[in-house]
Amino acid sequence: MPSPTPKAPAATHSARTVRAGIALLAAVAFALSYDALRQMAVAGHVRGLLTYLFPLVIDGFIAIGIVALLILRTAPRRSRCYVWMLVGVATGTSIAANVVHAVGLNEGTRLRLNNATAGALSAIAPLALAGAVHLYLVMNRHLASGGAMAETSPATPPATSATPGDDRPIRQEQADDVATAPSTKADPKPEADATITKSPPAKANRKKGERKTTAPDTVLWSTARAIGAEHGTVPRTTLEAAIRAQGYTIQKDRAKEIANAATAELSSIANTGAAA
Repeated sequence: MPSPTPKAPAATHSARTVRAGIALLAAVAFALSYDALRQMAVAGHVRGLLTYLFPLVIDGFIAIGIVALLILRTAPRRSRCYVWMLVGVATGTSIAANVVHAVGLNEGTRLRLNNATAGALSAIAPLALAGAVHLYLVMNRHLASGGAMAETSPATPPATSATPGDDRPIRQEQADDVATAPSTKADPKPEADATITKSPPAKANRKKGERKTTAPDTVLWSTARAIGAEHGTVPRTTLEAAIRAQGYTIQKDRAKEIANAATAELSSIANTGAAA
């Protein structure tokens, strides 16, 4: 696999410059807005050191809301629209306060607020509290639902089930053997002997009095192919006798199904060899 092309040093340097410029621009804008909002707090009769916290309620909410939007980018549209509304309200409040600050100082040497503006400023803190708490609940619910979905999703993809009776690769392999070496068809006994030796000696290993089990598909197919290689066909009764001789049990319907399928397989191999 080819290694990824490394980024050009010039592009990396430009990206760092842009990031530094964005951070500096945000810091300057925050400082200017902070000064205006603190003077608005003083004019709104906020006391003492609390005037330094008032700008954080508005501009800090804007920053937190933008980060929340990034976290909730996969949340439902209703949640994202709600957060956008909170960010928009906080941004509009900050803009309005900065405008009132500039206009008020432009009209006089001291900032004075009318009753409506002072009342609106006093309502910002409780509204920000309510919005922050609800924003936290929205984010927590989204993150919890995302974690629950990750736990319920399967860690590994489901494995493909292997059907014991699926003998299509075996049929293709036998067809290739017939096409490449047709002389082996004249003497099927060695192949039959080799096939029979592959089947497990279940009867020899079975203890006396032990309950017999149903023959697995691998034993059924190996026995049926051995009978077909020897006789050219697979009679049901012969297959049943051979399976029971190995210490297994088999139902007549299952024996008939395997016998017919093995006979069809032999016919397919014969037709393939004749066509070749």
